[in-house]
Amino acid sequence: MQVHTIRLRMSLAYLIESEQSLVLVDAGLRGEEGRIMATVSELDRQDLDLIYITHAHLDHYGAAAAVRRLTGAPIAVHQADGKAMAAGETRLGEARGQGRILAALLPLVHPLLRPEAAEADILLGNDQRVDEFGLQAQALFTPGHTLGSTCLIVEDRLAFSGDLVTTTGGPHVQRSFAEDWDQIPVSLRRLQEVAPEWVYPGHGNQLLSRAALMGLGS
Repeated sequence: MQVHTIRLRMSLAYLIESEQSLVLVDAGLRGEEGRIMATVSELDRQDLDLIYITHAHLDHYGAAAAVRRLTGAPIAVHQADGKAMAAGETRLGEARGQGRILAALLPLVHPLLRPEAAEADILLGNDQRVDEFGLQAQALFTPGHTLGSTCLIVEDRLAFSGDLVTTTGGPHVQRSFAEDWDQIPVSLRRLQEVAPEWVYPGHGNQLLSRAALMGLGS
């Protein structure tokens, strides 16, 4: 199995490649389907099996509907974020710190970056497994940033964390936006209990090691 990082304008997406399947984790902003499909072509693959969305924010699902049209792959998101994604919404919740600046700017930039509404084909339940798409994988329920945020756990050793933890400016847990701030430390502990070898963040220039993950929040 190989993980291919796709660096997009505001976030990271990933292609998880095995002999049996190809799974996309997150889909960037609206209009970024070309970059995603170029990476699929570079792998000489045509068989995208699943578009997995970690949470319903514009920089993570914006191009999901377009990628589905191009590949036929179903879109999966937790059921608590399905309604927002189907409506083309980004629900920031309460902003803290530098997040307040971004929250103030959102009404100005959202019309320009508005994600295409994407009704999910698969509404995931808490900790639901998605093994039928060729991976030994689970949608670990890690709410807080959004009410339906999840981390995709693959083979119990790799975690795709969305925005629960990122490495922009150094490894840290979510500190800018949350629909439920009280859930952030709870969700962090849930991910730490899995103790993945590596965490693939939704933003940042580096992976997060198990040791670095365990040091967060302490």
